[in-house]
Amino acid sequence: MTYRVCFVCTGNICRSPMAASVFRARVAEADLEDLVEVGSAGTGGWHEGDGADPRAASVLREQGYGSDHTARQFQASWFSRLDLVIALDTGHLKALRRLAPTEEDARKVRLLRSYDPAAGDDLDVPDPYYGELDGFWECLDMVEAASTGLLAEVREQVEGQAA
Repeated sequence: MTYRVCFVCTGNICRSPMAASVFRARVAEADLEDLVEVGSAGTGGWHEGDGADPRAASVLREQGYGSDHTARQFQASWFSRLDLVIALDTGHLKALRRLAPTEEDARKVRLLRSYDPAAGDDLDVPDPYYGELDGFWECLDMVEAASTGLLAEVREQVEGQAA
């Protein structure tokens, strides 16, 4: 059975596609790509059909990650087929939990940085869209740091499903 993870930010052109690309690479490194499906979406549909922000795509390519992406808006109906919905900041977390059709679905929503023990109480990944290129590098650093803990949890869930 496939375990499905969706990363969600505001417009699905910066943070969530970066997180999905990094996590997809981690899943491949762990040889779990046949068991884990990774996607991303935005809480809003302003950028639907667009590619990733060129700055996000550039940072990803420079670090050797894939950057093929088409923006889409998260739909409440997706909860039924997703195992984990990863919000990039507390605003997304709240919006997604409000959108969740059931309490069980609301419990599927987690903050990405909650998987990074070094994050402390600062669990938001700041939106780099209105800033300079260094904000995209900061976003990548945060995403990479949290991906290790997230992969450990997903691996545990996948192995539990297989048992």
